[in-house]
Amino acid sequence: MAYSEPVSGEETMSADAEPRKPRILLAASGSVASIKFANLCHCFSEWAEVRAVATSASLHFIDRTSIPKDVVLYTDEDEWSSWKKLGDNVLHIELRRWADIMVIAPLSANTLAKIAGGLCDNLLTCIVRAWDYSKPFFVAPAMNTFMWNNPFTERHLISIDELGISLIPPVTKRLACGDYGNGAMAEPSTIYSTVRLFYESKAQQGNGDI
Repeated sequence: MAYSEPVSGEETMSADAEPRKPRILLAASGSVASIKFANLCHCFSEWAEVRAVATSASLHFIDRTSIPKDVVLYTDEDEWSSWKKLGDNVLHIELRRWADIMVIAPLSANTLAKIAGGLCDNLLTCIVRAWDYSKPFFVAPAMNTFMWNNPFTERHLISIDELGISLIPPVTKRLACGDYGNGAMAEPSTIYSTVRLFYESKAQQGNGDI
């Protein structure tokens, strides 16, 4: 079970302590691009403290043995497994408190629609619904070209943009289904460099605060 101990967003640091690493919450939803999720975790774990969340559908594509050893992977089964009574930690709230930045990669068409509609029926979407939008939030969509070009997708992207969620756009290539077109998730290295550049530029502007 992943949720073996409380996740705390609070931390006491002495005045001369080294600045802590950024805390990145990575999440995968149900797209074939989830096969790259372990690679994404490796990219970020070399720079930041990382925790990961995976939907039930994404687990079909994720090789858990390839996830870095220091990255805890949370699933829907962990959401209430440690909760026994009032006052106990609630996982989706604790993860929201812990994270400095959230990144969903891949973001499937289904999870995009859920977020745009405010639905929260699993661990991932509960974190999103509880998210503090003063903190950065990135998504990297992955879907078939016709799904990407569907009118609903544009409406949903407008909705999440209004929330303050930043888009790392998909790319054009041969897709897993065999079609060629736009809709493939950006490469893990691109997602990592985009988020790190944003974090470091904000930290420089705000003396370490984002």
